[in-house]
Amino acid sequence: MAQALGEDLAQPSELQDDSSSLGSDSELSGPGPYRQADRYGFIGGSAAEPGPGHPPADLIRQREMKWVEMTSHWEKTMSRRYKKVKMQCRKGIPSALRARCWPLLCGAHVCQKNSPGTYQKLAEAPGDPQWMETIGRDLHRQFPLHEMFVSPQGHGQQGLLQVLKAYTLYRPEQGYCQAQGPVAAVLLMHLPPEALKACAHPQEAFWCLVQICEVYLPGYYGPHMEAVRLDAEVFTALLRRLLPRVHKHLQKVGVGPLLYLPEWFLCLFARSLPFPTVLRVWDAFLSEGVKVLFRVGLTLVRLALGTTEQRLACPGLLETLGALRSIPPAQLQEEVFMPQVHGMALSEQDLQREIKAQLAQLPASASEPPPRPQARLPGAPAIFEAQQLAGTQGNPRPEVPRIVVQPPEEPRPPRRKPQTRGKTFHGLLTRSRGPPIESPARSHRSSTSFLDTRF
Repeated sequence: MAQALGEDLAQPSELQDDSSSLGSDSELSGPGPYRQADRYGFIGGSAAEPGPGHPPADLIRQREMKWVEMTSHWEKTMSRRYKKVKMQCRKGIPSALRARCWPLLCGAHVCQKNSPGTYQKLAEAPGDPQWMETIGRDLHRQFPLHEMFVSPQGHGQQGLLQVLKAYTLYRPEQGYCQAQGPVAAVLLMHLPPEALKACAHPQEAFWCLVQICEVYLPGYYGPHMEAVRLDAEVFTALLRRLLPRVHKHLQKVGVGPLLYLPEWFLCLFARSLPFPTVLRVWDAFLSEGVKVLFRVGLTLVRLALGTTEQRLACPGLLETLGALRSIPPAQLQEEVFMPQVHGMALSEQDLQREIKAQLAQLPASASEPPPRPQARLPGAPAIFEAQQLAGTQGNPRPEVPRIVVQPPEEPRPPRRKPQTRGKTFHGLLTRSRGPPIESPARSHRSSTSFLDTRF
């Protein structure tokens, strides 16, 4: 199955001459000798200036300040204010702060902190010749019209080679998957400038790739891709429930989910959407987990085959696949597309319920390991809690509070109650003070009794 999926991923690249760069206009016109790169780094792209739906500069500045404040106290923010983080991720992380926010969201900064010298050793070690040859053949296919990856000797392709080689050494039982190339390339685009120097190593991109492959999408990039098979069945069940007419049409023409879903999910839509929309999908994906990929996939299917006219125009398998891959670019712009994604009626509870149902129906295979959906964490809050718990349990010398025990005081004799029985307070005062002192008589007016008063 993994070999078939790998051929499906390679087939669009061969047909398009490896020029797929996430929907940039430079794919159609080609790079010219004096073409200017857009604000995302694509040569001849159309994103040099913000579009009409792009937020104004003042709003972007406000969002940047909010992210700076949240990331300055990240543990407190994730513990008490994750809803705010999720809403800001849905609005889009500012481009200037993705290098700071993505490692925090996926937990790569904790992995790098806990293993400070791991990537350095992997980068200096020689790679497996088999994987090095395969990776070398794929380097020029990753965003060939991006200024980072134009030159084979540039820091983009060389950094991509180092990251992918390091992962094959870090997980030799999994090796290299072709779909890891565009994922690692997008991560390298958002490294801080210091990490792109020749003397530095892209550690953050490597640890982000590790988190995506092992925490967000475990079982996706291994030799068997068992989790892809399970998620394909889950996606079909969700189509049957949420888009029944589209599901009936796909069954009629014989288009199964494995014909289009692996390229979407394995590459995190890096080859299927315009680049600004890809970044918005990644912002939400790193925050909320794989649920976002299902929402994006359902939205694309609805946009391609949602109406009766669209389904009538696709009577066969080839026409249907063509419709899924040729959605009008205007409908995929970030400000138009992302509200539809977040409005898709699919919650985390619905997804987990469907995963359990399909896992129970999935036939067992002797040659492939069973999927382990419990190893997948649903987004940034679950990753944060797991890392906090692991840090607490893995601390070799926990800080124990010091308890000081005071010696007991010597018992005091009980206080005796004074004997005042049969005595009055006036008598006590008289005995204590001695005989009363005679005082001169006070002169006062003579008064007459009321009865002797005559009227």
